[in-house]
Order: sequence, then C-alpha cells, then structure tokens
Amino acid sequence: MAPHHIPHLNESIDQKHTAFPCTSTDHAMRGHDWINTCFPDDLIVEIFSRLHSMSTRDACSLVCRRWFRLQRLTRTTLRIASTHLSSLHRLPTRFSNLRNLYIDQSLSIPLHLGKMLPNYEEGDLDFLRLSDAGLSALGQDFPKLHKLGLIRCSSVSSDGLTPLARKCTSLRALDLQVCYVGDQGLAAVGQCCKQLEDLNLRFCHRLTDTGLVELALGVGKSLKSLGVAACTKITDISMEAVGSHCRSLENLSLESETIHNKGLLAVSQGCPALKVLKLHCFDVTDDALKAVGTNCLLLELLALYSFQRFTDKGLRAIGNGCKKLKNLTLIDCYFISDKGLEAIATGCKELTHLEVNGCHNIRNLGLEYIGRSCQYVFL
Repeated sequence: MAPHHIPHLNESIDQKHTAFPCTSTDHAMRGHDWINTCFPDDLIVEIFSRLHSMSTRDACSLVCRRWFRLQRLTRTTLRIASTHLSSLHRLPTRFSNLRNLYIDQSLSIPLHLGKMLPNYEEGDLDFLRLSDAGLSALGQDFPKLHKLGLIRCSSVSSDGLTPLARKCTSLRALDLQVCYVGDQGLAAVGQCCKQLEDLNLRFCHRLTDTGLVELALGVGKSLKSLGVAACTKITDISMEAVGSHCRSLENLSLESETIHNKGLLAVSQGCPALKVLKLHCFDVTDDALKAVGTNCLLLELLALYSFQRFTDKGLRAIGNGCKKLKNLTLIDCYFISDKGLEAIATGCKELTHLEVNGCHNIRNLGLEYIGRSCQYVFL
C-alpha cells in the first residue's frame, strides 16, 4: 500500500504521530512493511493499549519481533508459575509497566525441566521457589504494583514482605495463600500501604491477632474486602479491630474455628457498608445473623456453609432487615427449614439467586415460597 493510502487511525492519537515521515510515490510497493517503517514505537504501543482483549494483543505480538517487544510494554498484568521463577530477574526490562503480578507455585513442574536448565540437579528446586530476597527485589523493581498474589509461596516470610510493603506503597490488593508471613510483615503492609482495599489470607499459620489488628489500624479507612481462612491464630480479637476501624468494609469471607459470635457481632455493628458475607464458622449462632439483619442493611450476598447452629430465627432476621439481598447460598445448614425460606421470600423481594444443598429440612414448600414471592430468582 502506498503511503498516501494509509488510513487515519484515531483522531485522539497525538497529532505528531499522524504525519508519517514517508513521501508519496507514483507506484505501489507491494510487500513493503509500511507500518514498521513509518510508525514510531510509541504509536504502536498506543495502538496495542487500545486492544482490550489479551488474546488479540498476544496474536498481534506474533507478527514480528518488534511487535513482540512493544506488546510487552502495554502489558499490566502477569501470572507466573513456579517453572518461570528462574526468569524473575528479567521482568523489569521485559514488562516495565507491570501493575498486577500473580505468582502461583501450586502449578506442577514439567518433567523436561532438566533439559531447559543445564545446571539443574535432581532434588534441587530452590530456583523454583520465590524467596524473601526475590520478593524484596520485586518491590524494588516494581514500586508501582497495584495487585500482588502469592499462592503457595512457602519460602516467603515477613523478611520479604516487609521491604516490599515499604516500596510498593500504592498496593491495593494482596493475596497471601499458604505463605509463612508473620505479624511483622502484615503490620508493615498496614503501616505503608495506605491504599490497600483487598486482602486475602489463607492458611497463613504464622499470623496472629497482633498482625491483623495492626493492619486494621493502618488501612482501616481504605480496606473494602477481607478474607480469612484456616488462620488458626486469628480470633475474635481481630474481628473486633475490623469492626472498630474498617468502616468501609464491603466484603467479608471467614472460614474459621476460632471466630465466634463476639467477633461477628463486632463486625456487623462496625461495618454498616457490608454487602457480601460468606461464613464457614463452626461456633456461630443465630445471634450473629440477628446482628447482621439489624445492622447490615445493604447486604446483597449471604453464603452460609456447614452451619449446625443456625436456625430459622437467624434467617428471619435477615429477611426482616436485609431487603437488598440478591444472592443466598445455604450449604449443609441442617436446622434451617421451609419457614426460614418463607421469611426470606417475604422480606427479600430482590432475590435473584438461591443455592440450597445438604439442608435436609428444606423441602419443596420452601422453594415454592421463594418462587411465588421473588419473581427474578434463579434456582
């Protein structure tokens, strides 16, 4: 295509890029790479950034080496398996605009790994584990990280998380699953990452109330989502701190044997903006649900798992107070019956989704109540 036939791409693109440095010719030059000849790097990067589909950007990056290199500049999210950790030091030069990084060490290791790494010795997998030094280096190389996920990074502790928190002060989401991070690291996040909105803690056995209380004190004003699962040393003390300092909390997910009514009462009274509540706690009763129904009037999603102490009284409180409830999940709640669903049907007219499984006292009658009263429900 001749230069004068190249279409105008987008009026919003900076005008200095629309004047191509090519002169018109009288003959067509088929096969000439006009795009790479005429378009500067920053214009191609601008075009890539407007392709919202990751698959489309990846496909374009295969056109040539230049596009492959430039496409990396537009990439803001990256997921890394354990088999790629040996190349972690190359990330800053390859993905300079990275904002969201997820490292998952739960993925399997291919059998041909030894062929890929000549220095690999059988049984030596240290290079496949993210270390504290590596995590600290990530903070140094990517100070503008917004989201960080560390899945089964068992070699990571507070010694790595603390320096990262000091560098990545713009961090908004942190996912720690099966990491040996302790109170010092979580406290550092609370002290340094004042924009943190989303925190997920799962199987972090070293964490205690001390760390979570310090975090609530530090980021209480910004925190909107909190997940705690199988952290055996986190108790009602932490939930009381959340209730006292996290007034903007909208999403709470708890899976615990050490959190009881006292903690849930504190959260329900102190977090009136709560919209999503997922509970898998073995020693929580109707009193907690009554407090939720009284105080959390904006609740839209409630999920109750394996509760043997909840009864219809608790659901009646939800039906009376949570008029905006749209999604209800009941799994293995043995003492909830048709009367509980009748209370939901009477009070929660906006319900759109209902999932019931293993609740042996709920029969067809309860579902009929829902079907008649909640016209938008999907069972």
